[in-house]
Amino acid sequence: MDGESYEDPAVAEILNRDFVCMKVDRDERPDVDARYQRAVQALSGQGGWPLTAFLTPEGEVFFGGTYFPPDNNAYGRPGFRRVLLEIARAFREDPDRVTTNAHAIREHVIQTLDEAKPGAVSADLVGGAADQMAKAFDVRHGGFGSAPKFPHSAAIEFLLARWHDGKGALAWQREIVEKTLTGMARGGIRDHLGGGFHRYSVDERWIVPHFEKMSYDNSELLRAYLSAYQAFGTPLFKEVATGIVDWVLEVMADKEHAAFATSQDADLTFGDDGDYWTWTLEEANAELTAEEGTVAARVFDIADVGEMHHNPKKNVLWWKQDPAGDDEWPTLRAAMKKLKAARDRRKAPFVDRTAYVNWNAMMAGAFLQAGAVLDRKACNDLALKVLERIWSEAWDADRGMSHALGRPEPRGMLDDNVHAAAAFLDAYEATGQRQWLDRATQVMQYCAKTHGDAAGGYFDIAAQNGTAYLATRAKPVQDAPTPSPNGVAALVLARLWALTDGADWRSALDRQLAAFAGSARELSLYGSTLLRAIDWAVNPVTRIEVAGPAGDGPACAMHLLALQTYRPRKVVVRKIAEQPAATLCVGTSCSLPVATAEQLTQLLDA
Repeated sequence: MDGESYEDPAVAEILNRDFVCMKVDRDERPDVDARYQRAVQALSGQGGWPLTAFLTPEGEVFFGGTYFPPDNNAYGRPGFRRVLLEIARAFREDPDRVTTNAHAIREHVIQTLDEAKPGAVSADLVGGAADQMAKAFDVRHGGFGSAPKFPHSAAIEFLLARWHDGKGALAWQREIVEKTLTGMARGGIRDHLGGGFHRYSVDERWIVPHFEKMSYDNSELLRAYLSAYQAFGTPLFKEVATGIVDWVLEVMADKEHAAFATSQDADLTFGDDGDYWTWTLEEANAELTAEEGTVAARVFDIADVGEMHHNPKKNVLWWKQDPAGDDEWPTLRAAMKKLKAARDRRKAPFVDRTAYVNWNAMMAGAFLQAGAVLDRKACNDLALKVLERIWSEAWDADRGMSHALGRPEPRGMLDDNVHAAAAFLDAYEATGQRQWLDRATQVMQYCAKTHGDAAGGYFDIAAQNGTAYLATRAKPVQDAPTPSPNGVAALVLARLWALTDGADWRSALDRQLAAFAGSARELSLYGSTLLRAIDWAVNPVTRIEVAGPAGDGPACAMHLLALQTYRPRKVVVRKIAEQPAATLCVGTSCSLPVATAEQLTQLLDA
């Protein structure tokens, strides 16, 4: 719409003549976006981006939609010029109807912003939701639903836990996890040359992506692939996780200032539709020897006719088939290295360097898991620097977290607070340093005071401000597109309870889950983060406590092993003591202490 409409002088003339125009950056103000999304969904049954909303001077929506083409098109969408002229006419000539519409939509928005639905918390919710997810599973290509197809990382982690709890007997849960992660790993949604994942796939086969790369998608996918590698030992999953880390360190990480970028654009200019990421057969062959070109073309399906409609010669690289034999693997790796070098010489799409607290915390937490599982100390070092910066720059004891590092405003969003608290707990488990646990505790105490509701659940903003929708506080629990803040809050409460054995944290968890349990089963896929927290409440928690001297030695080896081992609902506690000793507790049953990594491995296997 930027290229087709807002940059068109004729459209701009209408806009500037008849309207006061505002453009909202969803990343900067997710709270504003959430409210107007609800309004447009009430009108059209569909939300998403771009979002186009027409408001009264009081800020209330009376008409809206998502994408409008510049002129009427064959798909039945009205053209933007016509919409603008009709809206302006209706506002001038039929103000009563506009006011009536606006009031009706406002009432709907106010009602739907509160997603709390009380219910009983039970193990049946967990099993029932898993069954619902299975019904949405694409048995041919992996993933859930049809095109467009999005990653659902929280659902993958939820189902992985279900498989493990079933002692591996429930093969269908493993099939969903493996087929989905393998489908994405082989598809064009994964960047095979540079690592990381694009936003989503426009087809059900994961081949043609929307090429934008988001920090939050990649942090969640990094965790999913790491967890699956921990659980199954699949080399491909380790390779994919390594690729995500490499891309983040190369493109997204600001190592000097300790921050992660937000996103990398899909395109350089309007209409190029991923030209940076795609290849014609001629472009590929110009960089490769004849042998390399033959192998790369067969593996990545590089042909005269590719997948891109705007330029049929352009190919998305996707893994169609493995090399024909062992001798072709070195040839393929050499070809990939050359294609990556050639792509690096192209002008790269813009990287948004804004360091949002919620997404920086998500990536830092994922990097701490990667540091252990991939045994990459650089991941831990950067993650801990980022989290120190969040604590020193973003946190205010009276006003909570700011939304972006380096800026005092805006602040007061639940999302920033709970994701920071979750990452602080990751840092506590990774380092054993008490200050990280204390920081997570402070943040959640602030959330209870400022975001909490006596009826249960947390409001998304700290206090009422603004007018119309902006004065209405929401209680979001759906994952869309990031993990829901109420789901993340519940997971943090569960982990605080497991780490401290504090009855107050368990009571807070029970209140939080009871406030939303009535909608958990029906939300299913879109309530996966909440369901993961319910899982913590109804099934045994694994607690691994490692004591011993700091530095290299048996205690350090046991601590690393504890972090590397897959267990659903696991917490790791590291304590300093003279002698190395580790205990393993599952639910209320605890082992005798062991003193070596080998003995701890035997305990975990048993």
